[in-house]
Amino acid sequence: MTFGSPEWFLIIPACLFAGWFWKSLRLWSPLRALLILLAAFGLADPKVNVQEDAMDLWVLLDRSDSTEDLVDKGLPEWKRLLENSAPSRRDKVYYFDYGGEIVETGTDGASYTGSRKLTRTGLAISHVAALASEKRPSRVLVFTDGFATEPLHEAAEELAARGIPLDFRLVREETLDDFRLSRIELPERVQAGEPFLIAATVRGSSDADVKLTLRRGRQTLTETTVKLVNGVGRAEFTDRIPRSGAYQYEAEVAVDSASGLKDAHMGNNKASRWIEITGGPRVLLVTKYTDDPVAKVLSSLDFTVETVEPSQLQPGRLTGARAVIFNNVPAFEVPQDFMNALDFFVREQAGGFLMAGGKQSFGSGGYFHSSIDPLLPVSMELKSEHRKLAVALAVVLDRSGSMSVSVGPGAGGKDLKKMDLANAGAAEAIGLLGAMDHVCVFAVDSQPEAVIPMTQVKANQAAMQARVRKVQSQGGGIFVYEGLKAAWDELKGINVGTRHVILFTDANDTEEPGDYKRLLAEMQKEGATVSVIGLGTPKDVDSALIEDIAKRGGGRVFFTDRPMDIPKIFAQETVTIARSAFVEDPVGAQPSGRWTEISPKPLDWLPQVDGYNLSYAREDATTSLVSKDEYVAPLVAHARRGLGRSAAVSFPLGGEFSKDIRDWKGYGDFVQTMTRWLMGLDLPPGIGLKHRLDGTRLTLDLLYDPEMWSQKLSASPPRLRMMESGPGATPFDVPWKRIAPGHFTVTRDLDEGSVIRGAIQVGEHALPFGPITVGASVEWSFEPERLAELRTVSAQSSGRELIDLSKAWLRPPTRQDVSLRMWIALGMLVVLVTEALMTRTGWKLPLPGLPDFSKRQKVVKPKKVKVVKPAEIQVPVHPEDKPAVTAQEPEDTERRSRYQRAKDRK
Repeated sequence: MTFGSPEWFLIIPACLFAGWFWKSLRLWSPLRALLILLAAFGLADPKVNVQEDAMDLWVLLDRSDSTEDLVDKGLPEWKRLLENSAPSRRDKVYYFDYGGEIVETGTDGASYTGSRKLTRTGLAISHVAALASEKRPSRVLVFTDGFATEPLHEAAEELAARGIPLDFRLVREETLDDFRLSRIELPERVQAGEPFLIAATVRGSSDADVKLTLRRGRQTLTETTVKLVNGVGRAEFTDRIPRSGAYQYEAEVAVDSASGLKDAHMGNNKASRWIEITGGPRVLLVTKYTDDPVAKVLSSLDFTVETVEPSQLQPGRLTGARAVIFNNVPAFEVPQDFMNALDFFVREQAGGFLMAGGKQSFGSGGYFHSSIDPLLPVSMELKSEHRKLAVALAVVLDRSGSMSVSVGPGAGGKDLKKMDLANAGAAEAIGLLGAMDHVCVFAVDSQPEAVIPMTQVKANQAAMQARVRKVQSQGGGIFVYEGLKAAWDELKGINVGTRHVILFTDANDTEEPGDYKRLLAEMQKEGATVSVIGLGTPKDVDSALIEDIAKRGGGRVFFTDRPMDIPKIFAQETVTIARSAFVEDPVGAQPSGRWTEISPKPLDWLPQVDGYNLSYAREDATTSLVSKDEYVAPLVAHARRGLGRSAAVSFPLGGEFSKDIRDWKGYGDFVQTMTRWLMGLDLPPGIGLKHRLDGTRLTLDLLYDPEMWSQKLSASPPRLRMMESGPGATPFDVPWKRIAPGHFTVTRDLDEGSVIRGAIQVGEHALPFGPITVGASVEWSFEPERLAELRTVSAQSSGRELIDLSKAWLRPPTRQDVSLRMWIALGMLVVLVTEALMTRTGWKLPLPGLPDFSKRQKVVKPKKVKVVKPAEIQVPVHPEDKPAVTAQEPEDTERRSRYQRAKDRK
């Protein structure tokens, strides 16, 4: 027996002393003395160490792709063996399924519905360790192939702290024919121009020669043959990249079919990694000009400028960049993933963004409702009162069978189909037209159906939108020629300034183009244009036809494999042709005096511009230069966006309509000052970021000089913002863990195939990182190191590899201290009630009767003496002296007599 607080025994002598000093407390009475002893024992917290006679068995079932079938086959027999071998009814077994997530196995036989692309054994172990009761011994039994996709060291620490053994049973099928790319190794970060080594490790079930292909981005660097010896082969390459940024390397293995060998799992034949090429701060200039004057000016002023075309953009280009400039490039040529990444680059990574004017920029370039639209300090939608030319718009909608495919729930939980989103896009287009515009809508499968004949919009927008939203998919394919011809038949009878067709079609199901070339030539000759929205990717079957239609029609082509983006693309295209304007006449320019917010040095502004994109300043924007025409439109505007900065220069900086601007003496000063402002503040020294990827687990370490940064970080703690790739992805915060002075760290598990970017925000500064990606075949990598790690963790926790399931109930040597306080409290309650009852009733504990052998003394009774009454003497009594006699006196006398007799009996 042990005592948790033995100091409470001191109350016993204290109570004895009090009882001796104050005898009226009667602390020496047996019951009260017993009560004091019990109270002292209870407060001292007595505990008895006993051996547990029951156990909880936590069974984890690996439900990932590599083991799912094997677990389903063996589970009924495993359950029977485990339940039949349980030593007693007090022993409990709990089953959990895990893959990318962990859930309790359904008692109704429901199958596992979580992600099967990962094997998160560490997460599963940590989960059951948290659920296990500290009052009962526990064991964990894992049925797995042993190849976790995350490290297990954290789970091992939790098991060791709780004293829970980890047993495992390997469940795998020995595959004779499997070849895989085990890993691709390259440094995380190198300097621009610095050579580095790339190593690819290939494993196979037999010795053979396999083909290895190495790519950087979309470019194939080399193809070679790797010879496997004892099932392992390695190939090494060197590379050198002169430009800063982030670049993705991908390696792929393939087995020659002529060799007679088979590859059982094709999913583990690829692996990819990103590398960051660092350099000085650079400007990313996106342009289609062959000799861009902006690049010339910045390069002459010692800026590091990377000039790229829109088609070459990818999110990795943002790594190492401090500012991005779009110089008159259309939105439909900019990849959607880059536009989505640009918002995070500016707001969270403290980057800068500038859009320069031109006929393919702002609203005219299709940026309305794009991912870039909220970044700009100006609004691009032309106000109705400023429109001068009417538009005739024809919308041709694909209503083929592929449009009936569901894309998930929408607002209110309603199941949405592709057709619903196409209808919403057409309705969005109608809503952006003005009262003077004309519109018609056709739904096409094998024949066109006029949903709305050519009609002037006037005040009928709501009715037209309601009619369009009722279009239903009818099956079959879309006959493109029939749809375009019906649209042209309606348009050629309307005499307006702009006639345009928007064709929406499935990039995998566009049929019967007919003589579309002749039809489009006729439309072009009459001044009509055609744009195409293709649901799919540029690699789909009919993508070449879609691109040719848009090219011959003089319009734009959009591809999207995200149906939710369809309404937004319709809106962009409608604004481009109906609600945007580029003023082609020279216009005077008027400074507003707000340039000092960018630079204290005054600027000698140009007197006029050759042309500009008409737009309107947002409420939070600062305008430095405005036009002198009726619109008083912003020509130079800037604003803050999160930690970053954004600017809009509405006049062209190069190409057409830029002669006067390029001749302006202050052109170079203006461009370099605006660029320096966009690039923001330099990061102070003494702080840095380090990251590493282990399987699917990302670890970030923020290292800083405590003397330089402790006070700053105390006033403004570092904030970690991250964003994973995917439709509708939004940035999120990740909490830090401070492990030592000058060192913060955080770990996060990533999804397979995800690309993550982030930034550590410290005050007005940011330390960006990424992109970081997890390979698309992590589940099938079968790294021997993972199996060795599982064996090590099991041994450290006193577990073992379990072959005979009847031995799964081996109880760990667990003894537990059981507190006696509850029983002592019950005993005190009984004694207290008994003592109170005795005090109330006057009952005493019976004493044992012992024989008395002492000689009894004879008691002499006194003789009775007769008392002679004296003669009565007559004394006169006055009435006022006579004592008052009350009725109580006889009763009091009688009570005193009884009391005296009782005393005499004692």
